[in-house]
Amino acid sequence: MLSFPYPWFQSVQLFFKRISSGIAAKFSAIGQDVTFLSDKLVGKLCKSLAISGLIVYVLYILLSNHPCCQSSNFLANLRHKWGSDPITTDSPTNLSDLVFGIAASVNTWRTKRIYIDAWWRPNITRGYLFLERTPTNFLPWPSSFPPFRVSEDISRYQPYNKHRMPHAIRMVRVIAETYREENKGVRWYVMADDDTVLFIDNLVEVLARYDHRKYFYIGMNSECVTSNIDHSFEMAFGGAGYALSYPLAEALARNLDVCIKRYPTLYGSDHILQSCVADLGVSLTHEKGFHQIDLHGDLSGLLSAHPQSPFLSLHHLDVTDPLFPSMNRNESVVRLMKAAKVDQSRLLQQTICYHKPYNWSFSISWGYSTQIYENIYPPSVLERPLQTFVPWKRIRMPPYMFNTRFPSRTPCEAPHVFFFESAEKIKGEQIVTTYIRKFPRLLPPCPSSGNHSADYISKVKVFSPLRRLHGTGNRRECCDIVRVAKMNFSEVKYRACMKDEIVG
Repeated sequence: MLSFPYPWFQSVQLFFKRISSGIAAKFSAIGQDVTFLSDKLVGKLCKSLAISGLIVYVLYILLSNHPCCQSSNFLANLRHKWGSDPITTDSPTNLSDLVFGIAASVNTWRTKRIYIDAWWRPNITRGYLFLERTPTNFLPWPSSFPPFRVSEDISRYQPYNKHRMPHAIRMVRVIAETYREENKGVRWYVMADDDTVLFIDNLVEVLARYDHRKYFYIGMNSECVTSNIDHSFEMAFGGAGYALSYPLAEALARNLDVCIKRYPTLYGSDHILQSCVADLGVSLTHEKGFHQIDLHGDLSGLLSAHPQSPFLSLHHLDVTDPLFPSMNRNESVVRLMKAAKVDQSRLLQQTICYHKPYNWSFSISWGYSTQIYENIYPPSVLERPLQTFVPWKRIRMPPYMFNTRFPSRTPCEAPHVFFFESAEKIKGEQIVTTYIRKFPRLLPPCPSSGNHSADYISKVKVFSPLRRLHGTGNRRECCDIVRVAKMNFSEVKYRACMKDEIVG
């Protein structure tokens, strides 16, 4: 600082120094007061928030267990209204993100409810059953089934109702009515019929691969060529079930009236919907695990050679033979779901391995069947279903959308067949499934492969890992025949395939 010789200037300088130090002291005191008040206020705010959070948590626990709130939607709505909307987050898709819309009829509910009972999870799954009228004969409505809604009046569409399917308009409107009932915290709408059996854990895993914020129409066409010709090869069949992403379902709900009026002569609801989806610029994404089952007769050939894709649905089980021999349809569905509850990811997934000392081929459809052939057949042959079934309609053209094998009664081609009996988790992080022979093959041994008969085997045990199988983009699991007992059983153990391993 510069120094001046004049006394009067030094006095002025001292005066300003005292003022500045006083102002600094005042500001310091004010700052301390503000800090004290701020700390006190933040402390009270945190304490209030902690108490509020505790109260909300206690209320949630009480409501979760109170019988008045045990509905399929109460807690789901509570979670989605208070939580963040999963449509705008990157959290993994789970079952609470799916809403099911089920087209049903009071006239057939008594016989078809067994199929919904097989897969619906009360207070967990979200969705509605849409009926043409109030189900008076079934009231009070059991809480174990989806809540029902009576479809809206469609008389205003009468001039546009020239469809051969009587309830086409009511059924296609299920998507719009489902959307209006549930549109908060939804990623996917899954549409199905009352005789559809869904495998919802696999369904969640499959849908999680797709971006629910985009326009997706996911399903599968029919197994029969004629059904696809009659409708469209780009149509998802509703009996098999199909999934609509939230944005697509929202767009359909807004435009469905226009579509219904635009397509008054199409056969049924699925074709109307597919036409509406096409008008929005969206095409079908095929998932092979959806099964319309436009077939009659014995499905064992098809289910023993399922494509390498998660098993998602079955339909038309009331017009086919029971899935398992010596059982009725209801018992068969219960037996299949027994395996699904243990490991749904492996259900019907085919695994192939060989017992070279006897020249035997093993083809295992996990949770359904095991086939033993007294000959060596490559996977490219065994993955083609045995044609134990017949098409929906008799035609001359190739009937199916996939290759098949004709059943044979020659000893080198006819398999020994064992059907699923039980499944349990055991020590060592394993699952053991047991398959039982239901009837004898009644053929001599195969002469060209050494006359090693498998007639004495009555049971096959299969050991698989206790972990979910993620199939898409991966190889089939491999397996080894670890025991062929001379008594009456055989044991097979699953494993991961070695790098570049050739099966067979």
